[in-house]
Amino acid sequence: MALPDNELANNAKLTALARALRDLHKQLIHVETQYFGAVGSPLEHLQLVANHPHFAWLQKLSGLMTQMDERLDEPEPVTAAEAVAYRKAIEALIGPSENGDAEFRAKYNTLLHDGTEIVMAHGAVRKLLAGITG
Repeated sequence: MALPDNELANNAKLTALARALRDLHKQLIHVETQYFGAVGSPLEHLQLVANHPHFAWLQKLSGLMTQMDERLDEPEPVTAAEAVAYRKAIEALIGPSENGDAEFRAKYNTLLHDGTEIVMAHGAVRKLLAGITG
């Protein structure tokens, strides 16, 4: 059974958004790692990102990305309401939501001013978010 165009579009939009979020997340980890200092092996780096308080604020974004990936793995198509809910959850973290996560946003905005790679990744995410409407 073929999916309606709007459901295909929701899945495609959320898939593109998930890719863009992974790039943004990678750039955030890269800059935070530079601030943190030497981390050792890739496995030690992964352990730090997952468990060290310096990186803990990123877990909110990591968790949201995991939820999106798990939802995209389900056979049922993503509804417009689900796509909008993901958009709002992301905007609560990275802006421009008025009712956002102030703690996350403060750290995020600091890093947003520290690297062109983060600015570019942020712009890509914002562009994709703008295409998700109810």
